Amino acid sequence: MALPQDIAPVNSGLMDGIAAASEMEWIETEPGSAMKILWTGSESGRWAVLLKWDKGYVAAKHKHLSAAYTFILKGKLQVRDGVYSAGDFVYEPNGMVHGATTALEDTEYLFMCDGPVLFFDDDGFTSYLGWEQLEQMRQVQSAEVSAG
Repeated sequence: MALPQDIAPVNSGLMDGIAAASEMEWIETEPGSAMKILWTGSESGRWAVLLKWDKGYVAAKHKHLSAAYTFILKGKLQVRDGVYSAGDFVYEPNGMVHGATTALEDTEYLFMCDGPVLFFDDDGFTSYLGWEQLEQMRQVQSAEVSAG
């Protein structure tokens, strides 16, 4: 049956984005924490990473400036008053504030965010992580790999 209208893409250059995570090197972000950057969406500010935290790693206090989605692949995370384990999915709405988040075991998880995350301590803001910072990290890693 023919469709009642043409649904062909207007942009013939559209294509899927594929991240071969098994072939990527981990980027160490600080001792006990590493990531693989799967995707950044400059048009939307969204991004997706795989995170790997060693047992005992504690992420700094932070605020989500957009919604975030987490799927625990292995290990356990202490997030506020909850403990999340392999197979758990967590949705965090825009504006969610975290105290310390702790890896109770060696943990790997998929983290997708609709925008940036703002890190802070008792004295003020300490850092900001969004798609642009991730692209900068990816470029540095690519240059290091190319340099051998």
